[in-house]
This record gives sequence, C-alpha cells and structure tokens, in this order.
Amino acid sequence: MAIDVTVLRVFTDSDGNYGNPLGVVDASAAEPSDRQAIATELGYSETIFIDLPAAGEATARAHIFTPTTELPFAGHPTVGAAWWLKRQGTPVRTLQVPAGIVGVSYDDGPDGEFAVVRARSDWAPDFSIYDLASVDEVLAADPEDYTDDVKHYLWAWVDREAGTIRSRMFASVLGIPEDEATGAAAVRITDHLSRDLLITQGEGSQIRTWWDPEGWVKVAGRVVDDGVRQID
Repeated sequence: MAIDVTVLRVFTDSDGNYGNPLGVVDASAAEPSDRQAIATELGYSETIFIDLPAAGEATARAHIFTPTTELPFAGHPTVGAAWWLKRQGTPVRTLQVPAGIVGVSYDDGPDGEFAVVRARSDWAPDFSIYDLASVDEVLAADPEDYTDDVKHYLWAWVDREAGTIRSRMFASVLGIPEDEATGAAAVRITDHLSRDLLITQGEGSQIRTWWDPEGWVKVAGRVVDDGVRQID
C-alpha cells in the first residue's frame, strides 16, 4: 500500500525560497521496521515519523531518520513537525524524541509565521566546527574535501555585532554530502558562541536561534509545504 509523505521545506527565507526538504510521515502508516528503508528511498537529509497526539493532548512522539541512520534529535525535522502539526489542527506544546522532550511554540509575528523548538545543546551531535576568515571562504569550500567520518560545520561572521553568520554543513557520514539547513548544528554553534544568532546556511536558508546559559537553545524557522509524495 502506498504511503503518503508530506514534503516540507524548513528554514526558508522570507519569500519562501530555499529551505531544507523534509519528509513527514504519519507513523501509523509505516511499520517501525520499514522506516529506515523509507527514509533511504526518499533521500532527504531527514524524514520524520510522527505519532499524532490523542484528542486533548498537547504532545506528540516522533522518530527521525537520515538516509543511513536514526537520530535522537535533529532541528529541521522538529521545527517542520511542529509546523505540520499546527497545520493539521493539532498544535502541540512538546514533541517527544529519543533525546528528550522538545519544547514547541509558534510565532506569528510581522516577519511571518515561525515554528519554534527548544532543545538542549548536548542533544545535538558533535560537529567539527571551522571558524573561517570570511564568507567568501565559506562559499568556496568544496564538500569533496570533507568526506571523512565526521560532520563538518563551516561558518564566518557576516556582522559580528548584529549576530549574523554564513554557514555550510557537510556530513557524508550520514549520507548527506551537503545539508541545506541544519537545526542541530545551529544549536551547537549558538551554544559555542553563547549568543543569539541569525544564520544563513547553504544556498540561502535562514535559521534564528536564542541562547540560554543553562544549556537550552531555541531554534525558529519558516516552513513551506511542497505537497505530497507517495512511495510504495
């Protein structure tokens, strides 16, 4: 039986451009043993399987897969899931993933509609973080030079005073030569720099973060629905 996969783009700019594709699947439609194969076939950097909240509940459970492995936490899938649940008519306050309980909120301000998640910085995987001298150096980087078994996050200041940076992320170890927008890496770099940030990653995706000295980071982004894809 065909499975419906909603395809979102998470962390778009204000015009709905760019963003990281995400597959969203109602978990009741896919056996746990089939989820890795589904994520591999879809080929997105992540696919999230969501157990819809019961009537009257404000939490949902979810599992996140890359093309090669399950992740305990990831940023763009949880932001996308939060947005999708609201569009389904079931907004939540928390999202339970293997790493822990992710806080969820929604911001419908003058800059557009944002889904916001709150996670601990130590839930995010380790990244090799490269503080480069300029944005030009970030943009000139070749993913083929970063193919060993670690995740690479390259960044440079656009405006230090304003807290804006330019970044790219390479993770061939996860089957992702280059990730367009990486919420978990945004959590890590925000904690690393100990300040709120506006991050432009990849081709032009935008991620907003807020730092909490107690080890929490909020991550926010815009989301666009690109329709439904069916797989057998």
